[in-house]
Amino acid sequence: MSKNAGIEYMGKAKDGKLERYRLIVYCGYDSNGKQIKRKRTVTVSGIVEARKKRAEFITEVETGEYVAPSNTTLKIYAEKQYMSNLKKRVSDSTIDTYQRILNNHIYKHLGGYQMDQLTHNHIKQYIQELDAISLASSTINKHYNILNGIFKLAVTNEVIKKNPMDKVDRPSVKYKKGSVYTNDEIKELMILLDKEKNKQMSLLIKLAVTTGMRRGELLALQWDDVKFKDNTINVRYSIGYTKHSGYKLKEPKTPNSIRKVAVAPEIMNELKKHKHVKNTDRIKTEELWESGKHFFVFSSEFGKPLYPAVPSRWFSRFLERTGFKKVRFHDLRHTHATYLLNKEAGIKDISKRLGHANISTTVDTYGHYDKEKDKKLADMFNDIL
Repeated sequence: MSKNAGIEYMGKAKDGKLERYRLIVYCGYDSNGKQIKRKRTVTVSGIVEARKKRAEFITEVETGEYVAPSNTTLKIYAEKQYMSNLKKRVSDSTIDTYQRILNNHIYKHLGGYQMDQLTHNHIKQYIQELDAISLASSTINKHYNILNGIFKLAVTNEVIKKNPMDKVDRPSVKYKKGSVYTNDEIKELMILLDKEKNKQMSLLIKLAVTTGMRRGELLALQWDDVKFKDNTINVRYSIGYTKHSGYKLKEPKTPNSIRKVAVAPEIMNELKKHKHVKNTDRIKTEELWESGKHFFVFSSEFGKPLYPAVPSRWFSRFLERTGFKKVRFHDLRHTHATYLLNKEAGIKDISKRLGHANISTTVDTYGHYDKEKDKKLADMFNDIL
């Protein structure tokens, strides 16, 4: 393919400040001897930026990522343009999520339409169908974001003239409040966990309740993080898994999430016993040990970190089997916070322990519990008024 390319000045943009240029890449000749051209119009600050855009356009054409505006379906455009563009900016886990939504939903309903034939009515109908099958509002919002991203890029690249999403209202996100365990229920839960044969999973659940750590933080724990001398755990990482890159240690959700958490002595004693089991597994498996330089607290018998969905699945089956009150795994974190609030712990201390980005996050999440506590304190003055 020839790298010959050109730039044509098309005058000032509507705002009078920016300039419009047509980029042209020549790609040889067709069977009839007609020169093949790939064109794109860009709105930029001047010729220097236009040349930069031309270089990017040449690369796009040569690598096969360019999609001609005519006869382009949503599926083709999303795969060749939107997803390849997205991979440069977001994490592998986000790519996995978006690809799953595209494959399982968007392509099936809208993938065969040509980009310039899709209207806001098509999108509205699609959103309504998602709502009809009772998808979570936050998930529907992700579908909206993906479609909006595809069409915005298509407008920028002049594949279409207008974004049909401009006439589609963003779905409102309604987060469901999870349930939490009361103080008495926590005691009952601990008794049930003590009877479990799977000591590793029961210990993981106990840690979730008594430390408020997130699932990814628990699974990323290594024995170097556990300080038996002063009964603390250093939270340094979170762990994720994607089909593209497998298991990956990363920094936790926010800078404040890197923290030291004090742990109840009884739980630390259980951790000591658990470490002995893991050390034995490591010696037995020898060269079959799969975690390399890492030594995870919670792992398979060959040292490999647990798949992120394992704790939630095990906990769900445990609740089903025991008939105990059903909550989500993440609600164990909420249980931890509400227990501390009921014990008169300060919201600032709880925020630090949970690793929230700032105290306002804690107030927004648990403020109603704090208000209830404050009302009880005010009621104490009834006797003297």
